[in-house]
Parts: sequence; structure tokens; C-alpha cells
Amino acid sequence: MYAIVDIAGKQFKVAKDQYIYTPKMEGEAGASVSFDKVLLLDKDGSVDVGAPTVNGVKVSGKILEHVKGNKVIIFKKKRRKGYAVKNGHRQQFTKVQIENIG
Repeated sequence: MYAIVDIAGKQFKVAKDQYIYTPKMEGEAGASVSFDKVLLLDKDGSVDVGAPTVNGVKVSGKILEHVKGNKVIIFKKKRRKGYAVKNGHRQQFTKVQIENIG
């Protein structure tokens, strides 16, 4: 059994007891969260596709921690002009454990 869920504008394929890294969400570690934008639900081979969402289905989970992703380097340069700029960025994520689909 799995579902495709829209979380903060991004789509995730989730199953029970799976960990996912979502864009940073509000809430403390240990808090429970619920996602109601379920786009597709596969239950033992029978697929329910929403238009745009499946009615009456929610995915619940628990926030485990807030983490930072790997560093992304942004480097800009213009040839023969003496211009070079190097910046870095670490995106913030929330680690969520999926507890129930239904």
C-alpha cells in the first residue's frame, strides 16, 4: 500500500513506516502531522486516482527532527573581467515518519 501526497507543492510517494525529507514545516520534534492532499492511493493493486485529490483519505505522520541538506555551491564568473563570486546554501528539511495511510 502506498500513496502519492502533495506536501508544500512537492509530490512524494509514501508508504507506512517510511522516512521522508520534506521542506521545513512548522512544529516541534515529536509532533504529529496530517496530509490531506492525497493524489493517488494504491491499496493491494487497486488504484484510486483523485481529481485532483482522493476524497476521505489522509496520511498521518510524526515529525522526527529538523535537519539541513548538503551544501550547494553557487559560483558566478565573468571571463576577463576579474569578477568571481562564490556563495553557498544549505536547504532546511523536516524528517517525517509516515505512520498511517487511510
